[in-house]
Amino acid sequence: MPAAQTLERMHQLIWALVYGGLLTLVLGLATAGADEELGWAMGAAGGVLVAVGVVLIGVRSRLKTTP
Repeated sequence: MPAAQTLERMHQLIWALVYGGLLTLVLGLATAGADEELGWAMGAAGGVLVAVGVVLIGVRSRLKTTP
């Protein structure tokens, strides 16, 4: 069982990945009009970051704190 401090760090990482990924995804879609390759690369990278954050939300929900 992880300590409360470890869970807090994981919580911060999760939301940084989710929000950073969404921002990168939107910027990639906006950039696709000017530079298609760069836009799609940014969009794909943002999508991967969001997916990792969502998976970590599932992992975090199964962890319990130490007493």
